[in-house]
Amino acid sequence: MSREDLQEIREIISRAKLWDSIFAIVGLLSMLVGIITLLALTLDLAIDGVPRLSWQFFTSFPSRRAGEAGILSAWVGSTLVMFVTGLAAVPLGIASGIYLEEYARKNWIADLIEINVTNLAGVPSIVYGLLALGLFVYKLNLGQSILTAGLTLALLILPVVIVTTREAIRAIPNSIREAAYAVGASKWQMIWNHILPYSAGSIMTGVIVGLSRAIGETAPLITIGALTFIAFLPDSPFQAEFPFFSFKWLMSPFTIMPIQMFNWVSRPQAEFQINAAAAGLVLMAMTLAMNALAIYLRYRFRKNIKW
Repeated sequence: MSREDLQEIREIISRAKLWDSIFAIVGLLSMLVGIITLLALTLDLAIDGVPRLSWQFFTSFPSRRAGEAGILSAWVGSTLVMFVTGLAAVPLGIASGIYLEEYARKNWIADLIEINVTNLAGVPSIVYGLLALGLFVYKLNLGQSILTAGLTLALLILPVVIVTTREAIRAIPNSIREAAYAVGASKWQMIWNHILPYSAGSIMTGVIVGLSRAIGETAPLITIGALTFIAFLPDSPFQAEFPFFSFKWLMSPFTIMPIQMFNWVSRPQAEFQINAAAAGLVLMAMTLAMNALAIYLRYRFRKNIKW
């Protein structure tokens, strides 16, 4: 190889390193812009909302007087709706992903289902609200209730959970499946004892993304009739008599944090804007708490695998 060829190779390598450095710098700047913008918005929200946070703010119902208004019905409603959403979407989504990836035959029907599930993950949320209005409210007569809201948001995040579950399972090497079969495990034993433990971390990531999206959704719940002003709580799920549990709360009217914030932001008084900022901080805290719980569960799964 001549000296000219070596020089040309060095120039090519130098240009490649230069473009790598430029790409790294552009990526870092883009990340910093996003982080700084998010921090600035969060700081502005905190400056406005932190002085309003108090025990009275958490334990009071909405009011026409900004100083007396609280978020009791909103945060309780959000908690109950997200409980129903997680209870409906997570088991069904994971089971659907397992079936499509491990049991369903690989033919044109499976391909058609995969394409439709993937497309459903990008459908605007208002479409799910219209679907829920026609199905749950009018056809099944579930009314404008917590159950309807939870099922609506479950439909919204179900494609995300299914797609994430399939991708997590697909990433597990076939050698693990073959090793399980080699020692006499059945298909379900292989999935339950080997595939799910190794893919649980990635599946939990999809659940985190789905639930984080669901807790901030407003359009589909407004479509099915969520209230903007509610001064009472749903029935308690516990009772003194046998069987000590009641499901009447599922059929109760509801409101949620984003709708309460929208109601306050739409008012001209500055005091209500402060209330909305405080409610926004609480909503962020609820989202972070859900994410922290899911991350902890993912950590526990991975730790058990290591041992």
